[in-house]
Amino acid sequence: MTGTSPAVVSASKLGLTFQTNDGPVQALSNVDLTIGKGEFVSFIGPSGCGKTTLLRVIADLEKPTSGSISVNGMTPEQARQSRAYGYVFQAAALYPWRTIERNVALPLEIMGLSKTEQAARIKRTLDLVNLGGFEQKYPWQLSGGMQQRASIARALAFDADLLLMDEPFGALDEIVRDHLNQQLLELWERTNKTICFVTHSIPEAVYLSTRIIVMSPRPGRVSDVIESTLPKQRPLDIRETPEFLAIAARVRDGLRAGHSYDD
Repeated sequence: MTGTSPAVVSASKLGLTFQTNDGPVQALSNVDLTIGKGEFVSFIGPSGCGKTTLLRVIADLEKPTSGSISVNGMTPEQARQSRAYGYVFQAAALYPWRTIERNVALPLEIMGLSKTEQAARIKRTLDLVNLGGFEQKYPWQLSGGMQQRASIARALAFDADLLLMDEPFGALDEIVRDHLNQQLLELWERTNKTICFVTHSIPEAVYLSTRIIVMSPRPGRVSDVIESTLPKQRPLDIRETPEFLAIAARVRDGLRAGHSYDD
């Protein structure tokens, strides 16, 4: 984060321990993190490292058991109540009996917006994700990639500055994933949203991010923070450049160093 950027997310000594029938499980430990406005930050690490848990803490879907965290200067609960973020899950989670238009409208209906305001936001967000003209289609009539774009549109409908994305492209094939990665970068550039993005893919993390947070398992800790030196304009073939490969190698080294193979 640059020194002049206001903190959108700020965590200090953040920890979370789950109580289970087999005893306590420490999911996060001593996480210190600051994310500034307009950043694209990816969280990467092995399964069970707490990256999704951290995203859920930001979203007030999990409660930390130690330390502190703020979202736009508020508690996560206050941020959730003020609709300060949009959340995109691993699966599109669209209602099959609602058209794409009505799926995007659902949070707007809950917010009590007028039909006129709903229509304006639906059109704007569907255009942002290149789904204009598909308003009356049902989710089952769209490809997996298009369904995820509809899910992103629904998250954007809040018009919040913060977008939380939990492996949204993980189940898609590589060609579709590449295409959506490009579209997401274009969307980020057009909207200047702050994006927190969970992924298992090193190339995806390096391609998308201004910063990459490498997390280690058992319990989840920040083991490395890697600033990207790539330009904001990133064609897909940038992944073949020495600069890209050097950043990817550092991420790989960070994952290897943070993973204990002895326990």
